[in-house]
Amino acid sequence: MIICLDSGNSRIKWGVHDGKQWLAQGAVAHADVEQLRQLVSDWPHPAKVMLANVAGAEAGERIREQLAPWRPVFFEVRSEAARCGVSNLYRHPGQLGVDRWCALIGARGLSRTAAIVVMAGTATTIDTLDADGNFLGGLILPGGELMRRALAVDTAALPFANGSHADYPRCTDDAIVTGCIEAQVGAVERAWQRLGNIDKVCLLSGGNAASLAPHLGIRWRSVANLPMEGLLRLALDA
Repeated sequence: MIICLDSGNSRIKWGVHDGKQWLAQGAVAHADVEQLRQLVSDWPHPAKVMLANVAGAEAGERIREQLAPWRPVFFEVRSEAARCGVSNLYRHPGQLGVDRWCALIGARGLSRTAAIVVMAGTATTIDTLDADGNFLGGLILPGGELMRRALAVDTAALPFANGSHADYPRCTDDAIVTGCIEAQVGAVERAWQRLGNIDKVCLLSGGNAASLAPHLGIRWRSVANLPMEGLLRLALDA
């Protein structure tokens, strides 16, 4: 059995895999990290616990504390130059966010074509894999909520918008929400176009993916948690 933990900016996603299929998945807020103790009660001792953590060293240690009986089989993943068919062409491979690295590995396991790998969470990342598994580079944008918050905090008169997407927004809240969505969708579509007229796929993941998907003018496929898929591949590859 393998336990996978994806510790992001807002939440800790977890999954339990028996080597053939996911038996259970869930998520807890960092403020509720003690809820992870229930995993130790609910599941037998795993062969491996795989952790990808972008929330900082303290968050990582709090996770380990909740899963203390499993410390001997804990593996914290770091970004590398190459693994599982993915070559990391970042200028300094170890500086690539480990959540992005795991998502790329997960994407390579799901498709052998070129891919645009989108994770829409607190931040939105848009990464490009070629058909040979080379990570060519990627983009980082504020997520939709961060974009709206920036306008509310750093302007004198704009609200924290709670509007809807519209082709031609006719109120300020709709204008802000539409602008934030269009900016992110436009970045995804530009990355898609940059790959040219080849066989390719857009893999869309993350808590805010549903807000982008209906507005994309390209083919896309939803994947519940790409970093978790990558963690699983890394566990099975070791």
